[in-house]
Amino acid sequence: MKKKFINAKIYRNDAATEMVVEDGKIIQMGNDLPKCEEEIDLDGKLVLPPYVDPHLHLDYVYTGRSDGGKIKSGTLFEGIARWHEIKKSQTASDAKERAMTAIREEVGQGVQFIRTHIDVTDPKLLGLKVMLELREELKDIVTIQIVAFPQEGMYAYKGGYELVEESLKMGADCVGGIPHFEWAREIGEKSVHSTVQLALKYDKMIDVHCDETDDVMARFLELLNALVMMEDIGARTAASHTCSFGSADNAYAFRMMGLLQASGINFVNCPTENAYLQGRQDTYPKRRGLTRVKELLEQGTNVCFAQDSINDPWYPLGNGNMMNILDNGIHLTQVASYDELETAFDLITYNGAKTMMLDGRYGLEVGKPASFIVLNESAVFEAIRKRVDVLASVRNGDF
Repeated sequence: MKKKFINAKIYRNDAATEMVVEDGKIIQMGNDLPKCEEEIDLDGKLVLPPYVDPHLHLDYVYTGRSDGGKIKSGTLFEGIARWHEIKKSQTASDAKERAMTAIREEVGQGVQFIRTHIDVTDPKLLGLKVMLELREELKDIVTIQIVAFPQEGMYAYKGGYELVEESLKMGADCVGGIPHFEWAREIGEKSVHSTVQLALKYDKMIDVHCDETDDVMARFLELLNALVMMEDIGARTAASHTCSFGSADNAYAFRMMGLLQASGINFVNCPTENAYLQGRQDTYPKRRGLTRVKELLEQGTNVCFAQDSINDPWYPLGNGNMMNILDNGIHLTQVASYDELETAFDLITYNGAKTMMLDGRYGLEVGKPASFIVLNESAVFEAIRKRVDVLASVRNGDF
């Protein structure tokens, strides 16, 4: 049965106010389209493709509530140490219940695509097994990509490399890494090489926790970018965090900007968590902890925003509300001129979809799945200014 959505204000499309959907796909877009048996009036509200959260740790969520998960220093490294102890006692049922709660929280606020980093520095691979199950069980309501992420180091953790490789064989979608956590620069560089080699061997995407530190000498982004440029796989690579690049001097940064543009690498920025974690050793001026989002966007490099954490040992807050992430991100990175705001939703929609390589599965175009959200406002500027809620989330043509 054909279904027509009318009186829509479609993001980035001023030429159409109606969409006809059949068998879960958009088959027509325009104005004054033929009548359908079912017609849904969207009352002039803003229609966007679904929110995308391209970086979330679903195995960590809600572990910040326990005494062992309440960090005191607010640093990345204390969070890792606390998680090391917490994960020893987690069970599959506990991990699944917590992840399900977080997924529902995100989906209820318009997210339909999630990339989750799952810690595989665990001989039982408990978190990975749970997430593989959930990816299949929930595929009708949310698309989940899994990163095989060695939280305690690909080499700092004994057998970490082998666990990452095994995770890829089991079905993880991306190779992860955390080179700034390895015990020496040389070992961190080795982990970046291994990440790229594994991605090529198993035909996987790459998403590295890269230089999540204020240390301006942490330059693993430079190596990652060079390797993926040499292999021509920048488009399927994401550099997450890259906090130190925001502290780098301009002579270095602007040389790198050209190389980053040439490779086609993607950037994932986590504004709320990194603003909370970084600059902890600074007095004043105190660093924001975010990468050069504004400059990267201006040169055409793909950048997206992500939630990262929901109440875990690194960050006590977070609720999967991507409008909150956008609001914080555009303030902290100063991407909030009137012109920039007109396309700011790209940071939590199209740009994240590009990072996740969703290709034909995403976007408001004829032939694409009829998946979209409806916001409680008709204009982009007002929707962002008022931080409006999601009125409805449609997945493959169904509410």
